[in-house]
Amino acid sequence: MTTECTSSSSVNEPGRSRRDVVAAAVTLAAAAGAVTSTPAAAQTASVRHNNPQGMASPPTYSQVVEVNGPHRIVFLAGQTGQDANGKLAPGGISGQAKQVMENIKTALASVGGGFEHIVKLNTYMLNIDRDGPAYREVRTSYFSNKSTLPASTLLQVSRLANPDYLLEVEVLAILPPKA
Repeated sequence: MTTECTSSSSVNEPGRSRRDVVAAAVTLAAAAGAVTSTPAAAQTASVRHNNPQGMASPPTYSQVVEVNGPHRIVFLAGQTGQDANGKLAPGGISGQAKQVMENIKTALASVGGGFEHIVKLNTYMLNIDRDGPAYREVRTSYFSNKSTLPASTLLQVSRLANPDYLLEVEVLAILPPKA
């Protein structure tokens, strides 16, 4: 199966999406090389770790990692149905899915992005048969441009970090360079 990756800018500028993907891949490769071959002080200019205001600040990982180069590559930690105060959203899968999407919105806004910049979603769910349709409905409502939906993977897992979590969603986003 083949997946075509497009950016929101490709709608107005045909042929740009391939260049954007290649440039982003080069940025990712360069960032990976920088992580393994340059001193820590040099890395701080191109990699930023952040726990944005309005989200929980976990002690064991960063909510957002931003790589700045020809494009900014932003990695979001797995988002759950927990709000900034650590309270789990009520309403089962629909409530947790909405909180997940709101957490993603907050994290992306902290680096100047939005749902239009997401290129990949990885979703981990306890029960796809029971909860998949409700999750997909919520997810769909957050992506307004149906012609530029991100690549997506949905996996059923036996357990998540907290037994009350019904799902967790990781995000990879590519944003334009900072001015």
